Amino acid sequence: MPDETMLGGRQSHVVVIGGGWAGWGAAKALCEAGVGVTLIDGMVDPTGSQPITTKSGKPFEAGTRGFWKDYPNINALTEELDIDPIFTDFTTSAFWSPDGLEASAPVFGELPHWPSPLGQVIATVNNFKRLPIQDRLSIAGLLYAMLDLSRSDKVYQKYDNLSAQSLFKKLGISDRLINEFLRPILLVGLFKPPEELSAAVTMELLYYYALAHQDSFDVRWIHSKSIAEHLFEPLSRRLMSRHDLRVIGGTLATRLTVSPGKQCIGSVEIQSIKSKEITVIDDVDAVVLAVGAKGLQALMSQSPECSNAAPELVAAGSLGSIDVVSTRLWLDRYVPIAYPANVFSRFKSLKGAGGTFFMLDQLQKDSEWALWGDDQPQGSVIASDFYNASAIAEMNDQEIIDQLMHNLLPIAHPEFKNAKVVDYEVRRYPGSVSLFSPGSFRKRPPLETSAETIVCAGDWVRMGDKEHGAKGLCQERAYVCGLEAGNSLLRRNIVRGPNLSKSIEHCVIPIRADEPQVVLGRALNKIVMDQIEALGLKLPWFDS
Repeated sequence: MPDETMLGGRQSHVVVIGGGWAGWGAAKALCEAGVGVTLIDGMVDPTGSQPITTKSGKPFEAGTRGFWKDYPNINALTEELDIDPIFTDFTTSAFWSPDGLEASAPVFGELPHWPSPLGQVIATVNNFKRLPIQDRLSIAGLLYAMLDLSRSDKVYQKYDNLSAQSLFKKLGISDRLINEFLRPILLVGLFKPPEELSAAVTMELLYYYALAHQDSFDVRWIHSKSIAEHLFEPLSRRLMSRHDLRVIGGTLATRLTVSPGKQCIGSVEIQSIKSKEITVIDDVDAVVLAVGAKGLQALMSQSPECSNAAPELVAAGSLGSIDVVSTRLWLDRYVPIAYPANVFSRFKSLKGAGGTFFMLDQLQKDSEWALWGDDQPQGSVIASDFYNASAIAEMNDQEIIDQLMHNLLPIAHPEFKNAKVVDYEVRRYPGSVSLFSPGSFRKRPPLETSAETIVCAGDWVRMGDKEHGAKGLCQERAYVCGLEAGNSLLRRNIVRGPNLSKSIEHCVIPIRADEPQVVLGRALNKIVMDQIEALGLKLPWFDS
């Protein structure tokens, strides 16, 4: 552990690798504690001060991400930055299949409140257009498994070893509910079908986003521009002006060296994407790895000392990842869709992918001119994203746009058939999202690694005793994990501010407490199941 002698009486310096929510969370926690930070990312400008645009000068964002009800730390950040309101109102959303509208989700917080999950059932009793009530009720067994999930670490691991599909079938959930509701939700929530997902992470996601409280599923969006412009830009500006932050964009970290025997970071080698020039950062006291499996694998393959010091990072890099395709279309007319946020379900043309589309002209109606760049607004602007999109990524751009305009969007409104695309953008992001496959939990990177000066941050990171209620592929979880990564370095005195005194950790706000009936249900289940297992019995879905 670095001490005053090792630091030489100087301010500590941390390299944060990755400029997403996790990276910015770590940078914030460390900078505000007086630590010097260098943040590195492959994006040309991870600060958001230079917006991403298409070749025709129109704005573009990779993936349309919502902000759910239980995002307390991100909400606190928006208040702290003292920026104008950046979110839309909470919005309705809809699920579409080749048969038409399958279901819609209301704004639950606007309805009379009931205990969960009764409130959700009552609020949506008439919102499913085709799924019979008996199929919907077959989810009851899954509600019990959610109570059982956190009974112990051993039980959690058993659920993680199961696929979500296997658990669904063993619990008696109907095929129709799985295929017409749960599968499309998972394809756009965890970005894989249930047979490829951990049952444990699947249940965490469904509970956090939909079942913890009646209004857990309520979601809102950025009302203009992009997340980076609204949040990362003012945050980076503040950290650079008030603290010691340096940001290096268009650059990849290519090698980490670890001091032999000490398991402390020695240096970080970086390479410019454009010029290919290699630079070494020597004055490094700690590193935050805010990257996914693909980036971690590439970095560990070139970092033998680090791989030996922290073999768990090599294991984490071997985990799978998911391809994403993001598109944006500008049309010659306005299409009056009733729902601004939408999910595609069961379309053969999706080729196994999950699909979403968002009416940006509705969500960002007060900034319509900005959506069109320097052009005169003509009609609707649509963002459509595809997850688990390896097959779609192999299609050419025009084929993807044709599928949207001819096969997918017209199901939601026939006027799409008459609309013409005046401009479009298609971008592919191979291996950009974490895959929570069955049995992956033990391989996911820990917050604190065997190399004490290296910590990990991101929505796929195991947070140990700092675990937070935000779950799954979640902006809130990524941001919180970044804060906790910085806090870990401060708490363990790995790094300190310029006065070498113990620095104050960043506040992390917990999500709302579970409702009383859930707390009681978990307590009773633990009492009963501990007695049953003491007799050598076990739940039937754990039988191999």
